[in-house]
Amino acid sequence: MSETREKWDARYADLPLSEPEASRVLSENRHLLPTDGKALDFACGRGGNALLLAASGLQTSAWDISPVVIAQLREFCDARGVAVEAQVRDVLHQPPEAGAYDVITVSRFLERSLLQALAAALTPGGVLFYQSFTQEKSCEVGPRSPQYLLEKNELLTAYRGLRVLSFRDEGTQGNMQAGLRHESWIILQNEALS
Repeated sequence: MSETREKWDARYADLPLSEPEASRVLSENRHLLPTDGKALDFACGRGGNALLLAASGLQTSAWDISPVVIAQLREFCDARGVAVEAQVRDVLHQPPEAGAYDVITVSRFLERSLLQALAAALTPGGVLFYQSFTQEKSCEVGPRSPQYLLEKNELLTAYRGLRVLSFRDEGTQGNMQAGLRHESWIILQNEALS
């Protein structure tokens, strides 16, 4: 078993079971979702995004390296009659295929080597919802290593060639108790013709 898998299995096994919540980038912008199609909650964790995507009528897959969290998500979906194809998958070594998804969500996960693979996995017209922690974060939640933290405006420069539908990176400006703090988000659309 990989060290990464063991780390995440231990983390999820120790957390109390609770209702998974979708990320703000998705929950506050669900009006940008298509009415049908295939969706992927990439590095899904508890699967809050997957649940919202499935509830929106999308054929939804959810991938994570942790068998513990995938088992929890399957149990949650079964108990509520929600159709989500939850898979244990090492997303670092098994990224999505090109042109496979109409919607991809990524929350609180950053692996820079996969950014272009995620863009390439969108169908023409497909939408990517991405939210993760920034280097300006001042809270204890999330990673500490700059390797896993976004630089200022990094998501804007990482995805040139896709249409920006929404971007938020409020940094440390103004009232730190309000707004989107410690994280950045972007919503992008693949405008390529089919």
